[in-house]
Amino acid sequence: TILQTFVTEDLITTGSQYKFSESGIYYCPDVESPDEFIEYIRTFPLNPAPEAFGMHENCNITCAQNEALKLLEGILTVSAKGSGGGEGKSYEQQCDAIAEGILAKVPEIFELDVVESNFPTMYEESMNTVVKQEALRYNTLLNIMRWSLPEFRKALKGLVVMTEVLENMGKALFTNQVPDLWADKGPLSLKPLSAWILDCVERVAFLEAWTSHGTPKVYWISGFFFPQAFLTGALQNYARKYQLAIDTLGFGFQIRDDIMDPKTEILKKPDDGVFVFGLFLEGCRWNDDKHLLSESRPKELYSEL
Repeated sequence: TILQTFVTEDLITTGSQYKFSESGIYYCPDVESPDEFIEYIRTFPLNPAPEAFGMHENCNITCAQNEALKLLEGILTVSAKGSGGGEGKSYEQQCDAIAEGILAKVPEIFELDVVESNFPTMYEESMNTVVKQEALRYNTLLNIMRWSLPEFRKALKGLVVMTEVLENMGKALFTNQVPDLWADKGPLSLKPLSAWILDCVERVAFLEAWTSHGTPKVYWISGFFFPQAFLTGALQNYARKYQLAIDTLGFGFQIRDDIMDPKTEILKKPDDGVFVFGLFLEGCRWNDDKHLLSESRPKELYSEL
């Protein structure tokens, strides 16, 4: 798409009248000598806008955010962790308070026997297998969290040995980063620790509602630990219903931009396929009026689909 801007017949026929960007700064001048080209290049802005590379203006925001995050991560990594002055809490006290707060938010683990009883393996409903796999994966994460947080608090008080794993976990808690011990067992995420905990609680709540009230009419696709299994389950249900080979199937998509709140407005499951919400677009947005993809709005990096 970017090459089409530069390799086009319009450039040959219109010359300098053809602009490479909306601002009109970048074009091919009607000159011949190297000195004239150099003189034209000197008129370029010192800091080129994203349009010079065929990109959206929001790229500047993403670039600035990434640089700021890297700078802050570096500052937190090298920050001193000694005792606070005056009435401030020490490093150990702050870590203990953070661990205590997180432990209070950690959801209860799923009773796999109950889930197996309510959602037995069935040929006609592959989602029963999906929900059991999701519960098992989240249980692994929750068990690690429920074990490591009390152990870390004990280690801070000298009741158990402060191992390297627990020490690294404490550093991560202090700098609002997800400990590697949890990240290795959890779903893929780029969120900081505080947002990651809230997201984890919401994911488990979604799965808890599923196991308690039955298969949902609409699925929060962002809440799946392993969404590939969910997508495969949807294909498998269709393939078994119509006696088709699953490897010959693909997904078709219908954007329901007439629905504002899918959790309350969708009252029954579709005859075929699944309803999902929780998808986001980066680099574009869905136009509800024209029912197609459009340019992103300024300063809007992500838009809900």
